[in-house]
Amino acid sequence: MTDTLHIRAAEPVIHGVLKLAWDDGYEGIVDLRGVIADGEIFEPIRDPEAFRQMRVERHGHSVYWGEEGNEIVDFGCDRLCEMAEEQAALLARAS
Repeated sequence: MTDTLHIRAAEPVIHGVLKLAWDDGYEGIVDLRGVIADGEIFEPIRDPEAFRQMRVERHGHSVYWGEEGNEIVDFGCDRLCEMAEEQAALLARAS
């Protein structure tokens, strides 16, 4: 067994927001709207229809847009998990 996380499932909830499940059993929501709002690199996924075309890399190392091996934009598994945990902690403190 390895300590490396893998994304087991991912789906867009609304434009800019993903629901993800990792192979360690953790599930979370990641709001990418602030990240993708700026920067030329994120321009292709600012369109809601394009954002819905997100895919999980076949080994679960990332989510990406484009074609595997020729990704337009991608976010790594570990960073997405960190973001989900950080955002969940912020919401918990706010309530």
